[in-house]
Amino acid sequence: MNDGYAELEFDLPSALLRDIVALLDGMNGAELTSVNLTRVTDAPGVYALISGATGELLYIGKAESSKGLLNRLTRHMRKLDGRQNINPGDIHFKAVRIFVFAAMDLEAALIAHYGGDGKLPWNHSGFGSNDPGQQRDTTTYKQDHFDTQHPIRLDDCFVEFKVGKRPVAEVMQHLKDGLPYLLRFQRPNASSRNSFEPDFETNEVDIQRPDMTTREVLRLCIAALPPGWHATALPSHVICYKDDDRRFPSGTLIARS
Repeated sequence: MNDGYAELEFDLPSALLRDIVALLDGMNGAELTSVNLTRVTDAPGVYALISGATGELLYIGKAESSKGLLNRLTRHMRKLDGRQNINPGDIHFKAVRIFVFAAMDLEAALIAHYGGDGKLPWNHSGFGSNDPGQQRDTTTYKQDHFDTQHPIRLDDCFVEFKVGKRPVAEVMQHLKDGLPYLLRFQRPNASSRNSFEPDFETNEVDIQRPDMTTREVLRLCIAALPPGWHATALPSHVICYKDDDRRFPSGTLIARS
């Protein structure tokens, strides 16, 4: 070292990873509930999901400025609410807000630190996906896939309806907006939310109860349509198309007109 001058090469990514790991390991988890999420800010950061029963680390994720920690954790809670064999309250979370992001993939670094994908069963298993895409409709879901182990719940009421007659288009859109999983139906213009097939607009259904299950509503809608329509449940989502001759190896037919 010379008088009056020195150099320091600081490894910011390694220091940041070390501090985040220390925070995550030193924190107690909280149940993934709406009440507990009120303490979480919608800001950038990283988070972990843990089994409340066993303490197993299930998932590592990151949240960026456009969709912060609160947004991401709320979406996960909502997704779990619509799945079988699990309850959001059985899952605990740990979240760390990070004010400065280094030029590194913190999510990948944390996954590697905690043993890689093989040690984190929900990473790269479909859990974090929003829309599985149309290609997913016709593929066979693997047995260890999140959606295979926790398929969607069709026989529960997630969306309430006003009793009375409604156009199929209105009912299907209301159902789509309220479900905790994806409902994808055929539109003449796939990019427009206000685009509906004429069959949806010209046919009505009679809602008899406000608390109809998802399966009951879908069957009612399909029964009101002309021949050629089907509603099929995949482990992760529901599709509704007309004159669709594709095969769905992991699908279960809900109704056909």
